[in-house]
This record gives sequence, structure tokens and C-alpha cells, in this order.
Amino acid sequence: MHWRQHGYDFNVAVNISAINLQDKNFIETIWELCRVYKYPAPRLELEITESAIMADVLKAKASLSRLDQHGCKLSIDDFGTGYSSLSYLKELPVDELKIDKSFVLDMCTDDSDAVIVRSTIDLAHNLGLSVTAEGVEREDARDLLDLLSCDYMQGHFFAAPMPLAALTVWLNDWYQQHGIHRNGVETVSVPNSG
Repeated sequence: MHWRQHGYDFNVAVNISAINLQDKNFIETIWELCRVYKYPAPRLELEITESAIMADVLKAKASLSRLDQHGCKLSIDDFGTGYSSLSYLKELPVDELKIDKSFVLDMCTDDSDAVIVRSTIDLAHNLGLSVTAEGVEREDARDLLDLLSCDYMQGHFFAAPMPLAALTVWLNDWYQQHGIHRNGVETVSVPNSG
């Protein structure tokens, strides 16, 4: 709410767990919070790991489908570190894959990591999904991901985690530096507290 009142129009990303997906009241709680805070569901990005999905695939698929029907954006977080079958990927109503930082950190010096990152980006795009690379800490990684047509990047190269007051200052500086009006769309990730 704070940022929307000050002209920023963010998507907010929230990590959800297998426990959240198993909770019969979880989806209703999400809608109630969106209603109370007048936050549009399409601006809410819910991130879930492969392992959380695999804990109960049928229940996860049902919950993710309900969230998708309400317009929430759904991401598979830490992609590549779980043990899921690619067949589930085509069945789940997800919008994005987030490549785990363990592949991104050394991709400029490790050919195997580079192949995994490139292949994941190609796979996601061929399935109509966007891709975020986690763990971007150096300029050469940013440049390579840009060359590979990665849609989004996050990591310490751009900014470290920071408190709200520092983030507000950083945002003002970033928007001014790039000549962007505050009604553009960016993403702020909020870790799951549970």
C-alpha cells in the first residue's frame, strides 16, 4: 500500500510453502488479504519450489489452478534443484521459472552451468513462460543472461536486501537514474515468514 500511494506500481512476490498449499484456508486467506488491502490479484506473484509441489502433486495442482483462475502470477522457484518430472511442468498453470542461483553464480566460468541456464531459458520460452535468474552478482553474469534473452534478473549486482526506508531511497534513485516514471511495473520479493 505504501508504495502504491507514492506512485509506484509493483508486483509483489511472496514465497509459499508446501504447508501453505495443503492448508484448506490458504487461498481464501489470500483473497481476503487482497480485498482488505485493495491489492489486485494479478499484481501478486506466488513462488513455490519444485519440492513443495512434489510433496502432493494433485493437491498442489488443484490449489495452483484456483490461484491461477483468480489471476495470480505463479512461479516455480529454485528451478533445477528439485526432482520433478518435466511432464508436471506442462500440466501446472505457472507463468514463470526462476533459475536457482547455484547455476547462475558460476555460469561464466563453468560450461555445465552455462548449458543448464541456456537450456532452462530456451525450455521456458518454448513453453510460453518467462524466466528470472536468481543470484546475479557480477556484471559478466548480467551480460551473459541478457545475451541469452533472460527476461528478469535478481541479485546483489543490482541491490542487496534492505529495510523499507533504504529500499524507498534506492527506488527513488533508480527511477530517476533510468528516467522512469513511477507508474512502471517492477517486482519486490517478500520472503515467506512461515
